[in-house]
Amino acid sequence: MVKTYDPKQFSNILGGKVISGYADGTFIKISRNEQAFNLKVGVDGEGTRAKSNNRSGKIEFTLMQSSSSNDDLSAIAALDDNANLGAVPYSGRDGSGRTVASALTAWIQKIPDTEFAKEVATRTWVIETDDLSMFIGGN
Repeated sequence: MVKTYDPKQFSNILGGKVISGYADGTFIKISRNEQAFNLKVGVDGEGTRAKSNNRSGKIEFTLMQSSSSNDDLSAIAALDDNANLGAVPYSGRDGSGRTVASALTAWIQKIPDTEFAKEVATRTWVIETDDLSMFIGGN
């Protein structure tokens, strides 16, 4: 049976704003900051794993410089910078599959580096959260 992945079906929402205008190539990257378990092996070869309760993570969006979502993300960053009100909900969902990610509070870690050139450039926004829920599903 053939399966279909459609990148246009990925829904990405930060603080109630639907993110759009993605750049070509990898346009979303979602990752946890730490491994789920860390292994320690003693001199006799016995191993013990320690569970990390750190559920923090990052979400990166790569947008075209022409994307109106740059305006929305800049507004969220300014709200955080001026009034500490930029910790907002995040949700991401692959509409052509079963992958979902969410966070009750997420914030813009850093305004993207910005460059201008002869061709359309990109803007990579890094969003951080202290509690990233993820389910990586198939299509």
